[in-house]
Amino acid sequence: MLLAYRWVLATLPFLVFAVASSGDRSSNFQNCVSACYGDYCHPQTTLSLGLRLTRWTCTDDCKYQCMHMVTDIAIRESSKIHQYYGKWPFWRLFGMQEPASVAFSLWNMYYHIQGWRQLRSKIPSDHPMRSYYLTCAIVSVNAWLWSAVFHTRDLPNTEKLDYFSAALVILYSLYHAVLRLFNQYPTRSREDGRIQRTPVHVLWSSICTVAYLAHVTYLSILPRFDYSYNMAFNLTVGFTHNLLWLLYSLPVSLPLIQRFPFKSKTYRPSYASEVAVFVALTTAATALELFDFPPWGRIIDAHALWHLSTAPITKFWYDFLIKDSLDDGWREPKR
Repeated sequence: MLLAYRWVLATLPFLVFAVASSGDRSSNFQNCVSACYGDYCHPQTTLSLGLRLTRWTCTDDCKYQCMHMVTDIAIRESSKIHQYYGKWPFWRLFGMQEPASVAFSLWNMYYHIQGWRQLRSKIPSDHPMRSYYLTCAIVSVNAWLWSAVFHTRDLPNTEKLDYFSAALVILYSLYHAVLRLFNQYPTRSREDGRIQRTPVHVLWSSICTVAYLAHVTYLSILPRFDYSYNMAFNLTVGFTHNLLWLLYSLPVSLPLIQRFPFKSKTYRPSYASEVAVFVALTTAATALELFDFPPWGRIIDAHALWHLSTAPITKFWYDFLIKDSLDDGWREPKR
C-alpha cells in the first residue's frame, strides 16, 4: 500500500536522541528525580488506577513530574524547552504519554478498517489482487493499533511491536506492489481451476518472508535497538515501493509497464495520475517529521501532526485501489 512510506521517517527523532536527551541529562532534572524518589517512592506508595493500568512506576511518575517542573521554569524564563529520553514533554491523559498521537493513530486505524470493508464489498471475489489488498489492510490496522499502544506507553516491548508492525506494512506493501505492477499474482487455470503461481511469484514471496524474519531477528537479538539500521531498512523498502507505483502514473509516451493483463502497455486509465498525487501528499505529510518542534500546549507536536495528516490520504488510496481493481483491463476480451 502506498501509504506504507508514511512510516519511514517516524524513526528519525530516535536516531538523534536514542541514547539520552539534553533534558534528562541536566542536573536540575536529575536532582529533582532523586529528591522525588527519596520523598515519595516507598513500598506503601500507590499510584492511581490509570497509571497502574498503563504500567507507570513511582520512578516513572517522578520523572514525569520533574520533566514538567523543569519545563515550567523554562517557559517562565523564555529559555529552550528540552526533550527527555528522546521525547518532548507532553501532558499525559489517563496514563497515555502522548494522547494526541494515540488519538490520531486510532483515527488512521479506523480508516484502514473502513478501507478493508470497502475492498471486501466492492472488489470481485475472484479478483487476483483482492486477497493481497485485504491482507495489507489488516496488516495496516495491526500497525496502527501498536502505534497507539506505543504512544500510550513507550516501553521496550511496545517500541519493538510498533517498529516491527510498521516494517511489516512497508515490506508487505512492496511485496504486493511488485505482484500487481508486474502481473505476478496467482491465476486460476482454465482447465482444472487450480491456482497457478509463477516462479517469480514463489521466489519473490520467499525473499520477502526471509527478509522480514531476518530484519526482526537482527533487531531482537541486539543488546541495544539499532535505530540507524531500522531507518535505513524502512527508507530503502519504502522508497522502492513509491518508485514502483510512480511507474503506474507515467504518460503513454513512457510505457514501462503493462498496467493490466488484458490491455497493451500504452493503455493508461484516466485516474493513473492519482498515484503521483498520492506519492506527493504522502511525502509532504512525512516531511513533517523533519520539522520537529516543541509540542503546542504540550499536546501536539510534528509527529502527532504527521499522524493527523496521513489519515485522510488513506481513504483516497483505498478509493484508487477500488478504481484500479474494477478497470476493464482485468477482463479478458470475449472471443
